[in-house]
Amino acid sequence: MVDLVVAKLDDDKAEDIVVVDLRGKSSIADHMIMASGASSRQVGAMADHLMRALKDAGQPVSVEGLPQGDWVLIDGGDIIVHLFRPEVRAFYNLEKMWGGTRPASLGARTKDAFASAVQASV
Repeated sequence: MVDLVVAKLDDDKAEDIVVVDLRGKSSIADHMIMASGASSRQVGAMADHLMRALKDAGQPVSVEGLPQGDWVLIDGGDIIVHLFRPEVRAFYNLEKMWGGTRPASLGARTKDAFASAVQASV
């Protein structure tokens, strides 16, 4: 399921995709994925596409924050996805709390909007 989510986010030009393995750390899910979109509209579109893909794969899906598009949380059962605008992501900085890794399959193509937003907020 992680590969499906990462591929879908990559298709939608998500920036700074991070995967956190929660197995053994938390009972809320097996994986958490975080990514950024350049605007509220892009975050909303990514969330909509991802919800459809998860439903098509047979996953139960619930969502929070879709109307605003600043921070959208998608609960797909064993996988939780956080989609942010870069400045909102920098403010909450979930990576600091949970850690995580960038999928090697994305390589250098992904932009590091999160680092740019952190720099701008300092």
